Amino acid sequence: MLQEQLLAQGYVASDELSMALHLSVELGRPLLLEGAAGVGKTEVAKMLAQLRQCQLIRLQCYEGLDASSAIYEWNYQRQLLSVRANQDSSLSVDELEEHLFSEKYLLRRPLLEAISQVEPPVLLIDEVDRADEEFEAYLLELLSDFQISIPEMGTVQALSRPLVVLTSNGSRDLSDALRRRCLYSFVDYPDTRTEMAILQHRVPAIEQRLATQVVGFVQALRREELEKNPGIAETLDWAAALMGLGVVDLAADPQVLQASLVCLLKTQADRAAIPTEVAQRLSGSLA
Repeated sequence: MLQEQLLAQGYVASDELSMALHLSVELGRPLLLEGAAGVGKTEVAKMLAQLRQCQLIRLQCYEGLDASSAIYEWNYQRQLLSVRANQDSSLSVDELEEHLFSEKYLLRRPLLEAISQVEPPVLLIDEVDRADEEFEAYLLELLSDFQISIPEMGTVQALSRPLVVLTSNGSRDLSDALRRRCLYSFVDYPDTRTEMAILQHRVPAIEQRLATQVVGFVQALRREELEKNPGIAETLDWAAALMGLGVVDLAADPQVLQASLVCLLKTQADRAAIPTEVAQRLSGSLA
């Protein structure tokens, strides 16, 4: 059922991924999606939010990410203005402190925002492996009990439990503690049949001959020794570019084919690894 709903939205999910996503929703457990960049991990969370017609809250992880960027911070400028405004008031120190560290001055970042919603949102913690290992400690409380501790206010309990999707490109090992709190699915590059289905759903105007050649070429390209294999997004961009250039046969114009590879090859080393003769070989093998 869920697999069919995703397909209707244009996302072709494997049986394993569909089951993992279904169990994540039914059990209320976070889902960790691991795989190379460009295989559609982030899109899973977007599609889930569309299907459930709920808000998508995204935390993009990066090196040095801390609590003030991910969970909350205080609006220091407003607090300072309030202190100046209350200099001549009769408020005691305790009363002023309670006033300053209240909801009025709290800036909610994605993690706190996600548990503050009345209707459960989808919380996407994207590329969690890019954050420092210390940041995972902040996540454990959220993923275990769906609560966040704010020293000045106490523990904030979730108004609703968000559906949590974490993605990882595998750039570093995640802790066992984080993995234990999640269901898991590995998202690989699609096989030929799956990538063809994705292309036909996302670029329905493409001719069947060109679609077959595009998918075959990309599948062959991923078997070359590249620094960065093209993902699904690159396949879709390339197909759209070829259609815009009026290409109906990859082998017809080697110069146009080579020029169009800017959509697929994203490093200088990979461009050098696929010169015109290699591109012709790959396209010729599709005939």
